[in-house]
Amino acid sequence: MEQGRARDDASALSGTGRPQVGGPPRVPGQARGEYTHDTSHPTSADPSDPSEPGVRRTVRRHSVRGQILDALRTALVSGELVPGEVYSGPALGERFGVSATPVREAMQQLVLEGAVEVVPNRGFRVAERTARDLAELAEVRALIEVPVVLGLARTVAPEHWARLRPLAEATVTAAAAGDLAAYADHDRAFHGALLGLSGNRQLVMVADDLHRRAQWPRAGAPRSIRAALVADAAEHSALLDALIAADLPVVRSLVREHFTGGAG
Repeated sequence: MEQGRARDDASALSGTGRPQVGGPPRVPGQARGEYTHDTSHPTSADPSDPSEPGVRRTVRRHSVRGQILDALRTALVSGELVPGEVYSGPALGERFGVSATPVREAMQQLVLEGAVEVVPNRGFRVAERTARDLAELAEVRALIEVPVVLGLARTVAPEHWARLRPLAEATVTAAAAGDLAAYADHDRAFHGALLGLSGNRQLVMVADDLHRRAQWPRAGAPRSIRAALVADAAEHSALLDALIAADLPVVRSLVREHFTGGAG
């Protein structure tokens, strides 16, 4: 038996349409391998093929690697992939119903994101984040996001802030349900939309990467984690209220406090 095999009792990954670690289903519509192909969409004509004037067959590739990466990220946030544990590409590939190649490729991306580390000849170990690691990430995020939001608070019209309300409400719903994976997605969506009002795409990408690094793995008892998420989500709604009202002192207080509360 391979030394670094994945845990046999890992539970199913959550998320509609995502591969599952703990069950036999393969990626939807996907045989063993890395890509599915769709030749149903016409493009420009191929002059060498008179039988199909004005139409040329094309191949649209859908990466299983991307689905595996999403599923692994969900498992990291939810705690299904345990900090300190080693998971091998072949064993996880068997669970996903794909070859080890897309799993290893997805894991390499997670290495770059700091979520896992390579264990030679064994697989990948889930990183164990210390309190200092999380505090440093929060500090860097605050250095980027706080001045941007304060600047936007002086220039963005109230109706633009109001359009972010559904995103804030989605974080509240996920937090109340204790759904860590859903909360992580909605939390990043809210912050991304907030920063997106700056019009700076590079800023949004850098901030999202830092945000993702800060989201996993989350230590603590389920009840304390849920309470932290509920408090964090409430700050989203309160921040929008202050931004719509153009109450700059409250905005300043809330946006700074948001990065010291721990959840996101």
